[in-house]
Amino acid sequence: MKAPAKLVKLTTGIDERTPAHRDRAVDGLRALALLAVPTGHWLLGGLTLDSGGGLHNASPLSAFGALAPASWVLQMLGVFFLVGGYSSCLSFRRRTGSARRWTVGRLRRLGRPVLGVTAVWALLLPALHYGLGIPTATLHTASTLVVQPLWFVGVYGVITALTPYCVRASRRLGFWAAAPLLGCVAVVDFLRYGPYADAVPSWLSLLNLLPGWMFAYQLGVSWADRRLDRREAWLLLAGGAALFAALLLVFHYPASMVGVPGRSRTNSHPPSLLVLALAALQCGAAIVLRDRLARLLRRPVLWGPVVVVNLSAMTILCWHQTAMLAAAVPASRFGEVPGLTTAPDTVGWILARLVWMPLFAGLFVAIAKFARPLEAPWDRAGTVLRAAAGVLAAGFFYFALAA
Repeated sequence: MKAPAKLVKLTTGIDERTPAHRDRAVDGLRALALLAVPTGHWLLGGLTLDSGGGLHNASPLSAFGALAPASWVLQMLGVFFLVGGYSSCLSFRRRTGSARRWTVGRLRRLGRPVLGVTAVWALLLPALHYGLGIPTATLHTASTLVVQPLWFVGVYGVITALTPYCVRASRRLGFWAAAPLLGCVAVVDFLRYGPYADAVPSWLSLLNLLPGWMFAYQLGVSWADRRLDRREAWLLLAGGAALFAALLLVFHYPASMVGVPGRSRTNSHPPSLLVLALAALQCGAAIVLRDRLARLLRRPVLWGPVVVVNLSAMTILCWHQTAMLAAAVPASRFGEVPGLTTAPDTVGWILARLVWMPLFAGLFVAIAKFARPLEAPWDRAGTVLRAAAGVLAAGFFYFALAA
């Protein structure tokens, strides 16, 4: 059987096994948001080589400010939190046990893959250094890149634990339950960027961490609660677009949605009001286009990949940086390799990086075959093994964050 025929048979089988009540549009939105994470990190995550052969982080955004709009498209965490709130609300309402039991179950699903990837990397670090002679600088850089997407899992876990309160807020305030979160971020931004910025301590920005990312999640809860329909979605889209333009053009917020080395201000760590404006725009567009997307995903050839991506959600988040490092670390032994270990400051680097992207994807597929089981319950893992994994993970986090 030829490859296209096998693909058609596989996708048709997935389509036939999909329950009729499955919300394909929501799964499609989640898949888009998930795939944007590795795409963004692989495209905008450069590496440079020092005189000792060590790798260090670099960003093409430092040299190519015109690439900033790409981060507007690739920064789809607003959509991810929207879909997360939607799915969590429905799951919470369908639960058969207590709210506490539901929350613990969700947090375990998030925690297992994180524990797995960090424990594995804790074992890899000494093997790479003492066995293969990989410089310490490279190991610190690799650890930072692996940890980089995991902060999101931690924040998402905290917000997931607050789902019962989000549901109550939606029932009382409906669509407007997300407004106080927007207001909190606006106040903090005014304090840290306004006329009193010099008198404001730097830690104040951390107050944006929870409400900033919870904004879209709360919208998702209201969406599932049927308190957010197309009319409100159009308001989100238009209001988000207007606020986004005003913050860029009038208040001179940084254009990039991700941090740029050497810049004193960043939009995402923690989230600024610009992140919420983009999230409102994206969430509004997602809800408006929901029915069209659902019809599109009735096609088995499109629906099959969406199912595969959703089933591998945590594997994608936890292991995509490892796939890039699996190419870059060996390449560093050969000196400067365009698009992998050279400074991301030329058009040639951008073109070379695009060429490397299929290799990253192929390496990720190979790694995922090993890593995917870590998402499943560790039923066969005894207490000693779980404790050892916890100790290894803690050691890895210490090494990465102390770098």
